[in-house]
Amino acid sequence: MPNFTKKSVLAFFALLTILAYGLLIPWLGFYWDDWPFAWIGEFLGPSEFIPAFRPFRPFLGPIFVVTTSLLPPIPFVWQIFGLIIRLSSALAAWWALKQIWPERKFQTLSVSLLFLLFPGYSQQWVALTHINQEWISLIAYLLSFGLTASALRNPSKPKSILALLLLFWGLFPTEYFIGMEPLRLLIIFILLPKNISPFWMRIKRSLQIWTPYLLLWLANAGWLAYYYTQGGYNSYSVEASSGSAGVPLQLIQGIGDAIYKAVWLSWMQVIGQFSQSLTAPTTIIGLALVLFTFTLIFIYFQRLKLGDSTKGSKIWATQAILIGLAGVLLGRAPSWLAGLPLKLQTTFDRLTISIMFASALLVAGLLELLIRNRKWRMIALSGLLALAVGQQFMSANDFRRDWERQRNLAWQLSWRIPALEEGTALITHQLPMVYESDQSFTAPLNWIYAPDYRAGDDLPFALVNTEKRLGGGTIPSLEPGTPITVPYRTVSFHGSTSAAIVIYAPKNGCLRVLDPVYANERVYNREDDFLTDTIFLSDPSRILTETEGATVPDFLFGKEPAHTWCYYSTKAELARQLGDWVEVAHLGNVAEAEGYHPVDAFEWLPFIEAYIYTEKLDRAEELSQIAYQKEPRLHKGLCELWGRGEVNTPLVKGEELAKIIQDELDCFP
Repeated sequence: MPNFTKKSVLAFFALLTILAYGLLIPWLGFYWDDWPFAWIGEFLGPSEFIPAFRPFRPFLGPIFVVTTSLLPPIPFVWQIFGLIIRLSSALAAWWALKQIWPERKFQTLSVSLLFLLFPGYSQQWVALTHINQEWISLIAYLLSFGLTASALRNPSKPKSILALLLLFWGLFPTEYFIGMEPLRLLIIFILLPKNISPFWMRIKRSLQIWTPYLLLWLANAGWLAYYYTQGGYNSYSVEASSGSAGVPLQLIQGIGDAIYKAVWLSWMQVIGQFSQSLTAPTTIIGLALVLFTFTLIFIYFQRLKLGDSTKGSKIWATQAILIGLAGVLLGRAPSWLAGLPLKLQTTFDRLTISIMFASALLVAGLLELLIRNRKWRMIALSGLLALAVGQQFMSANDFRRDWERQRNLAWQLSWRIPALEEGTALITHQLPMVYESDQSFTAPLNWIYAPDYRAGDDLPFALVNTEKRLGGGTIPSLEPGTPITVPYRTVSFHGSTSAAIVIYAPKNGCLRVLDPVYANERVYNREDDFLTDTIFLSDPSRILTETEGATVPDFLFGKEPAHTWCYYSTKAELARQLGDWVEVAHLGNVAEAEGYHPVDAFEWLPFIEAYIYTEKLDRAEELSQIAYQKEPRLHKGLCELWGRGEVNTPLVKGEELAKIIQDELDCFP
């Protein structure tokens, strides 16, 4: 087998990037703030990001303007761009590290690979958001570090100026990296010539060199302080840590937690995920990917010839550990002071981006210091990197599932609600997705139902989560006529509780439009009060059935999926709303003939009622028994349904059967 040279490293970086982040890209989409940002770029234009970010992070606006001008709002395109940006960040880190430690070729490569695959950060696939909000700034910061080191080794005023410019773009657009700057001082200190002594002279000289960067850093701190005191910049709904007696203990716990997660838990968490379900297909694929990646990396390391020095490795390890440890603590400090938790595998693990580079340095330094045998060190490093690839694959699969739920919800909305009266709020208490909120999904809602929206108009539609918004500025109360206000960057939705439709989208069921007659608070009495208390507001008449149907953009959600149970369920609900019981029964017959059945027995209700009114009483009775046996919570729903059937059925036999079934269900205790 031939040896690998330095020329192969770029291809190796690219291969690992694809293995970790690219395998599931065709099945990934938009998440969280990706949606409003994509909607703004498409309907308001890229220039709208300038006023959109002015009250929050004004220096982010130009970054969004550039990227959204170059790239269309297509999920696949942004996911590919995310791959390119992640690879670019690793190459920037590698270049910067080589400027700091040019003789430590394998060590700097190791740090860069650990940085590339850092498994504590699971937000890679929220691509449009995090590329613009953090990754571009982080790349600028890393390049700034490298230019500072290069200017120290080969004095160059242009390099120093460029380093300051890159520092500006690393600092000012986002507060994530404010804790990284002291690392530059440590880098300067270790790069000073050895003949500068004693120790205090080295410190003095380091501070002199660092002064321009320090001034820019302090200017940024002042800028942040100004915006925080203005109240517009801080977009987090958390409280900063106070000066209470418990703060010292909290600080110690916070330090320990950050180090533990940076050095150990981030890298080992995938083992726990695998062990939860060893026979699951995703676990089997993930384990196979880990084994394949481990073999690939170890063979590559064994055959890689970089011509690096092995002398003084303990010195390098000590430097890497000290800088890494400082970076982890300083990188975590701002978010800790803001009261933000560092929780892995949640949206809060986005905070690890500020400690990612330092964590890679710390882990690589510990491996170098603790494992003296080069082969065993390669095995350990290969194992960590392989586990990281496995973790990123598992995270990507979570996002894949979430995107599938998004697609299903979008299409079910279009089937159940062909069109909507403008000014309608869709109210619910939860969504079947993990990586979206009501505000983020308001964007695709308007994309589907207001494809001709023009800038300057009010937002036509909004999705409102009562669990999150009730009692606040969005929806103060559930009294009829209460204003519903949803600020959406530079536009707003203005509606009313008297112009609303209540929807329910369970994770293991189909979308439903609730209403005071067929799907009321008695039918769903076991559900959360945040849902049932709103049903009386639901006005299905705001669903327009005589106009052109909703447009689900295929460049966003792909082609219309096959018509399985949820298609027939949502269409049957719509037909029930229109009083077309023959169509409801027909849809039930077609679904049965195709072999489709509901997972959630509540979805039998429209068909049972249709069979009563279309004189298929035996089928109605049979389905009632099946549904009740599967889901006893249907008791009140079946009682109400057969109560209506007793009154409305055209057959005397149907009236008699309705009474019998109501007695069997003990509807009148």
